[in-house]
Amino acid sequence: MSGVCGIFNLDSQPVAERELQAMAGMLERRGPERTGHWWGGQVALGHALLATTPELKFERQPLEHPETGCVITADVRLDNRDELLDLLGVRDESIGDAALIVKAYLEWGEACLDRLLGDFAFALWDPRQHMLFCARDHFGMRPLYYHHGPGQRFVFASDARAILVLPQVPYRINAARVADFLVEQLEWIDYTSTFFEGVFRLPPAHKATVTRRRVSISEYWKPEPGPELTPMSDEDYEQGFLEVFTQSVDARLRTPPGTVGSMLSGGVDSGSVVAVASEVLSGHGTGPLPTYSATRSLEADCAESRAIHAAVTMPGIMPALMNPDSLDETFEALIAGNEEPFDGRLLILKAIYSRAHQEGRRVLLDGAGGDVVLSEGSYILRLIRQWRFKAALAEIRGEARFWRQDSFVPELLRYAARAFLPESLKTSLRRLRRGKRVNSYLEPSLISRDFAESVDIEGRCVALWRLTAGEWTPDYAVERCNAIRPNMTAGRERYARIAASNSMEARDPFLDKRVVDYCTRLPGHVLMKGGWPKVLLRELMVNRLPDEVLWCRGKPHLGWLFNDTATRLVVDRDHYDLGSLQNALGEFVDPAALAKAWQAFSHGEHVEQIHSAVILAVWLQENVRRPVVPV
Repeated sequence: MSGVCGIFNLDSQPVAERELQAMAGMLERRGPERTGHWWGGQVALGHALLATTPELKFERQPLEHPETGCVITADVRLDNRDELLDLLGVRDESIGDAALIVKAYLEWGEACLDRLLGDFAFALWDPRQHMLFCARDHFGMRPLYYHHGPGQRFVFASDARAILVLPQVPYRINAARVADFLVEQLEWIDYTSTFFEGVFRLPPAHKATVTRRRVSISEYWKPEPGPELTPMSDEDYEQGFLEVFTQSVDARLRTPPGTVGSMLSGGVDSGSVVAVASEVLSGHGTGPLPTYSATRSLEADCAESRAIHAAVTMPGIMPALMNPDSLDETFEALIAGNEEPFDGRLLILKAIYSRAHQEGRRVLLDGAGGDVVLSEGSYILRLIRQWRFKAALAEIRGEARFWRQDSFVPELLRYAARAFLPESLKTSLRRLRRGKRVNSYLEPSLISRDFAESVDIEGRCVALWRLTAGEWTPDYAVERCNAIRPNMTAGRERYARIAASNSMEARDPFLDKRVVDYCTRLPGHVLMKGGWPKVLLRELMVNRLPDEVLWCRGKPHLGWLFNDTATRLVVDRDHYDLGSLQNALGEFVDPAALAKAWQAFSHGEHVEQIHSAVILAVWLQENVRRPVVPV
């Protein structure tokens, strides 16, 4: 994805060229093809190009509208170009997406955001109002960071480090965010914080209007439930989903020739993306679709590997397989250079993006949003509340089989308690259990208890629970809309950062506004049947995906093996031992917990805490000083 950056000096001082050049220089990895600058006195905008749509090859950014003087820098892919061209009366179909946003803004003002469909982060300078207008797409597929020094400056960029390169911006690591990394559940505590004090994320579906006097940030959209779809046959529900899903996949295949590929895991989500994408490409007379999978040998006792080896027999694809068991020492480089420590927990993604980049891809599709968008939510709980005990019991039994659980009784009791205990009593019980819940987060982590207390870890846990625990609502669509974004945002931002580090762009067909609008209105019985989640998708993909993919139980994942392999390579190369790791992490970790984890790791066990410790130690070493512009 491309990179954007800019400076608005609120004190009316002119922006120095070297400042903008320094910011843009930090974005060259993200956009290696072309760098552009625009200066307008107290405002300056920059752009680093990664041409991931055909029009981007010819569109020069930052782009200035000659009649009004409005200037835009944008990281964007619009999926409703034809509709916008018609509404705006534009006949030139080669017009770039950034230019379309400018025309939409001039036609509808800030309300243009109601008309845009796709993935975007942009900043538009309007000299007529002396205002900078910034916005981010509905689901946070494209990042946008900012720093505001009241009365001094407003700075934004696609990467926090491009802001921190400016000496006027304070450079302090955010200790609370380090705690969030060590206590795994806290990654998605909010939509705004970063690992650096004074640098924030603009939340998804938010806009910022910046003038010399104030910065106003507000939400312009959130998933709004419509009425449940008219009762119809399961086949009709499936065909309705296939129609909007195919539109979404087709839109995300809009790339320069030969630059798009897709991840292909052993799951039904990425498998469905690949199946539909290969059909679309075949219909266009192009293909095959390159796919990228991480797998062990077919003989390995690994359910995901067996599913992947079956998936790569699909027609219309050109598969590439990566085997973590035979990685060479170059793989250790994947553990360094993370924009955030969280990215180091997904080394399997870094390996896939790296391989795809080496083979000339700029865009990689994935199916990460499927688990959230097609979640059955509280379907079983609703069956119980409707006194449909037989149907609920069948789903609970089936769910236990899907997750390979020995007994369904614990889940039955949990559902019964949730269904029949009064809300007031459940609230009281949650309060009583608060301390125990906090301890359950802390016990498996390496975090020092003194450090945890210094950042008010209990308060951070409460903030997380408030964000993710929506009130019970009888409206199923409302409940499912409320669940779309909290943790999905953090996940998508991780994918975006990792892709950008390899000069690539991540695209997820499930996180398309049209797909979300449709899926949040589906009845529960088409999303779960006999304990099988996402059953609508599974039945729709019969004869498109192998049975080993469609009906694979549980959710196996090879990510741990990539993490373990890389950690051991780095420990051996850099001669890490318990003492050096403790020195690198200092007050952040508990020495006794680290020693216990290290002992298990030294005996050949996979210990995710040691992987996280090494990731954090490397990141702290890389970020102990303010970044400088690459020469």
